Amino acid sequence: MKFTTFGRPIEILLVEDSATDVMLAEEALEHGKVSNNLSVVKDGVEAMAFLRNEGPYAVSPRPDLMLLDLNMPRKDGREVLAEVKADDKLKQIPIIVLTTSKAEQDVLNAYGLHANCYISKPVDFDQFAAVIQAIEQFWFSIVILPTGNNSG
Repeated sequence: MKFTTFGRPIEILLVEDSATDVMLAEEALEHGKVSNNLSVVKDGVEAMAFLRNEGPYAVSPRPDLMLLDLNMPRKDGREVLAEVKADDKLKQIPIIVLTTSKAEQDVLNAYGLHANCYISKPVDFDQFAAVIQAIEQFWFSIVILPTGNNSG
């Protein structure tokens, strides 16, 4: 049985340029206990268009949670994080930085830009799946998420 929050599936936005990591996240979330809809964009430019309902993302759902890679083409995750947290209509969306970097400066910068969480991606599939399941367990079973109200 899959559980839901707010009486509907959880909306997750994955901002990730690695096709392998997208596949791993999809598979791990598919086997989870929480009903979710996963949207995927490949870079920061697409992420901001998705969040602002622009262009091909005009009818995209507001995410309940964003999983954000730092190192991407066109606009990196640091820029996305800064833009989202500076926007009164978007800043309530919890953002989990999910990246390969373990650099202390990246961690400090992400939290300085108001990331809600920083997780270094494991390279092993089983460990990656365990991380995704831990995210799901914590963020969707324990944490109370905003209801999608766009007001600042």
